[in-house]
Amino acid sequence: MKGKRKVTACIMLALLLASQTVIVQATEETRKKINQAEQEKKDTESKLNETEENLDKLNEQKNSLQGALSTLNTELSQVSNNLSELEAKITDKEAEIEALDQDIAQVQEELQTAIALKDEQYESMKQQIKFIYEKSDYLYLELFFSAGSFSDFLNKNNYIEQLSSYEEKVLQDYKDAQAAMEAKEAELQLAMEQLERDKEELGEYKVQVVAEQSRVSGLVSKTANSINATDSQISEAEAEALAYEKRIKEQEENITALKAKLAEEIRLAQLASQSSWRDISEVSFADGDRYLLANLIYCEAGGEPYAGQVAVGAVVMNRVLSSVFPDTVTGVVYQNGQFSPVASGRLALALAEGKATGSCYQAADEAMKGATNVGNCVFFRTPVDGVTPKYRIGGHIFY
Repeated sequence: MKGKRKVTACIMLALLLASQTVIVQATEETRKKINQAEQEKKDTESKLNETEENLDKLNEQKNSLQGALSTLNTELSQVSNNLSELEAKITDKEAEIEALDQDIAQVQEELQTAIALKDEQYESMKQQIKFIYEKSDYLYLELFFSAGSFSDFLNKNNYIEQLSSYEEKVLQDYKDAQAAMEAKEAELQLAMEQLERDKEELGEYKVQVVAEQSRVSGLVSKTANSINATDSQISEAEAEALAYEKRIKEQEENITALKAKLAEEIRLAQLASQSSWRDISEVSFADGDRYLLANLIYCEAGGEPYAGQVAVGAVVMNRVLSSVFPDTVTGVVYQNGQFSPVASGRLALALAEGKATGSCYQAADEAMKGATNVGNCVFFRTPVDGVTPKYRIGGHIFY
């Protein structure tokens, strides 16, 4: 009786030590999914950081453009002031031209008057000259001989002097009229030249107005278009950032779910190490179990040495024997999320094409007879840091 208790205590101690020594991990598929999910999350976070950096640059660009637009608006205000000044100059110049037109019209009228006066004086002078040329000698003799007395002669001589003075006045009036006409003509010429200069200056003012308006309007339009384009890019970047944030959240939820699954698998592994086990003789195999197991071994360890193929088959059979897992080969192989070739479709393809090799069938036969080179391990995977395996065969660790 004491001997039986001692044996039982030893078995329990061994199981306890085994559970403390072996760091129970998830299946290879779960671990791969976690690693892949965490890497995808890092990649998405990296893309989010790039997008946020791009967004910062776009916002800086927008701020710069808005600053430029503000400067242009200030410049536009100045241009408006310049335009007001130019328009005032245009108005003044147009008034000057209008006044000058009136002056020119008046000068032209005065010129016509001067020409008419000159012509009148010219005709009068012609008549005087003609009279003097034709009648003056006769008139002077007649006045001299017709004088009845010396006093009468003096009076008539005085008349002759007055007539001579009148002739000189007529000549001087003609000269004055000619000078006035020439002065008006010169004044008119100057006024016409000034009018042409004023019109040219007015044209230059108008050209300046159009050029100034076109320049600033073009700059404002170009800058506004650039801001609109930047706003569009910012909207796209913000939408992209939101999409990345949403994806990160989904990936975090996926990682959380995978870690929960990992914890469950750790629990199952620990439970399996402490659970009751059947003997291989108690297992009833169905038709096709050998074919299924051989092809699973091919998918999981087809490139491994024969010992590694036997070890994979032993893990499957250990699960069949453990009370923690399904009690059939089919149930163990197709248990949800346990073997990656099942999830990936590789096992279905191998089964359809009969990929299992002779060594895979031989390994399946040994495992189905109860042979094991990995003790009661119920998990295997490729090596990973932080895992202390119970066995290492080929490219796999077993625990």
